[in-house]
Parts: sequence; structure tokens; C-alpha cells
Amino acid sequence: MSLNRFEQRIFDYWQGHRDERQFWQEKVRGIVKAENDDHAAAARLDGEFWRYYVERSGVVPVFKDAACHEGMKRTSMKNLAELVIRLWVEPRPKKKKPAPEGELNLGL
Repeated sequence: MSLNRFEQRIFDYWQGHRDERQFWQEKVRGIVKAENDDHAAAARLDGEFWRYYVERSGVVPVFKDAACHEGMKRTSMKNLAELVIRLWVEPRPKKKKPAPEGELNLGL
């Protein structure tokens, strides 16, 4: 999966800031649990991550410098959302297909 430079900046920041990463891990898990599916969770996280990026751009030098050079035009955070869902959240159990008429589904 390829992240854009905005997404990569957040991901790299989390790698170096354990408290921030742990906060977001719990937040991501909570959002995924609350949503019906991972696509809905990723859409919600896309907005959350952009708001976070804007907030960090006011106080963290690496984000602040990037904002000065690159601007703050809204950028998708969907790839980052999908990545952290895969990394931080247990996969949902797959739905079992019903057995054809007259056969037992033994889960094999």
C-alpha cells in the first residue's frame, strides 16, 4: 500500500511518539467496532486523520514546516485509514456460507 506524503508524515510521527500511536490505536479500534464495516470506518477515519493533521500543523515542527512548503489543501487520508485498520484491528470473522440443501455444514 502506498501512502501519500501527508499520510506518511503522520505514520512516521506515530512511530516516534508512542503515546500518540497508542491513543490512535485505541481510537481506530473503537471506530472500527462502532461501524458496520471497515469501509465505513475508513471513511470516518479519513476525516479524523485530516483534522489531526491540521491540528498537528499548528504545533509540531515537522508538520508546521510541511504546511509552510506544501500548503494545507485537503488531502485524502483513506490509505492511511485502511493501513492502520489492517495493522491494528483484528480481522472480522468471515461469515460462513450456508450448506447446500440436504448437506450438513461441518465447518470443514
